[in-house]
Amino acid sequence: MSTHELAPSAIDASTSHGVPVRTGTGVDHVSAPYDALLLASFGGPEGQDDVIPFLRNVTRGRGIPDERLEEVSTHYRALGGVSPINQQNRALKAALEAELAARGIDLPVLWGNRNWAPYTTDVLRSAHAEGRRVVLGLATSAYSSYSGCRQYREDFGIALAELATDGVDDLRIDKLRHYFNLEGFLAPVLDGVIAGVRRLLADGVAAEDIVVMYSTHSVPDTMGDASGPEDTRVPGSGGWYVAQHQAANDWVHSRVEAEFGLRLASQFVFQSRSGNPRQPWLEPDINDAIEAAAEAGCKGVVCVPIGFVSDHVEVIWDLDTEAAETAAELGLAFVRTPTAGTDPRFVSALVDLVEERLGRRGPVETVTSFPATPDVCGVACCVGAKLRPTVAGADSAADCRS
Repeated sequence: MSTHELAPSAIDASTSHGVPVRTGTGVDHVSAPYDALLLASFGGPEGQDDVIPFLRNVTRGRGIPDERLEEVSTHYRALGGVSPINQQNRALKAALEAELAARGIDLPVLWGNRNWAPYTTDVLRSAHAEGRRVVLGLATSAYSSYSGCRQYREDFGIALAELATDGVDDLRIDKLRHYFNLEGFLAPVLDGVIAGVRRLLADGVAAEDIVVMYSTHSVPDTMGDASGPEDTRVPGSGGWYVAQHQAANDWVHSRVEAEFGLRLASQFVFQSRSGNPRQPWLEPDINDAIEAAAEAGCKGVVCVPIGFVSDHVEVIWDLDTEAAETAAELGLAFVRTPTAGTDPRFVSALVDLVEERLGRRGPVETVTSFPATPDVCGVACCVGAKLRPTVAGADSAADCRS
């Protein structure tokens, strides 16, 4: 697998929310005769018997005993041991196939997971046996971070290294750039926020008593600060991870306020933290934010999972269950808005990116203050607390739910 890195001087620097960003790709888009599109995701159990084996996969190398894994399995157990993410990926795969066919693009869509079947290595082995040689990777994560981007590159590298031991040394994988700043991703989010605010207003909650909370997965402070290329880092800023989310939040919220012709309170919040409690993670936690909002006189919360592509466990449990319960206990009205999922606008935007890489169209327009990220990652991009090689078996610092 290619591990080329973009030199810092190759593109102009700017700033977004105090963090340097790049104002153009600065390099020609990578173009190759791709013969498959790989939808790459986290994976999840398909039944109660799968839960502990799945969690062993997620935590492999950490030495966590099964007794501890049982303690953290309750969210899956409450859902019958089935993670919604697998069916959501099947639906997204089918939607991508239909959109590609509608545009006359003969590109099969594969689906491979990091932690459960179908595993990425197995999928790529089958693809190679079918004659596929140059694959385009699409991760189910919209933003820059170690667990949201670089680890997928590592997954690809690990798979290629394993296949190489079997004599498969002519397979290549390129990864699509981030899509947090595409209108097709954000427009469904915007529609959901407008509907959520409208619902609270119809229920008698005054506009000045509503707060819109834009939520994403918390990560360790060190991972946030290290998101983005090395030359863009600002300690304590949350890096590209925070800046990209804030830019997406701003784009959506400004249009919500324009829709209603009034000012609405908003807050960027985090959820689903896990790991060592002594390690600082991005805050505030959404439950703490809801409590603070209630103390300040808020009467209604519109919860927006803008950091997520689909309604998987972090959304269903951490928001629909825990955050909703926190709001109910405090007497606050609570509305959770949908994720982009398989909205036709989102699927269309993803296929636009595919066409961009196929050379069938020019660069896909971005809509936020944070511009398009390069096709090729910058120097030491999204390495986390310490530099990790692109081909390495590193576990995720994010939660083990998906």
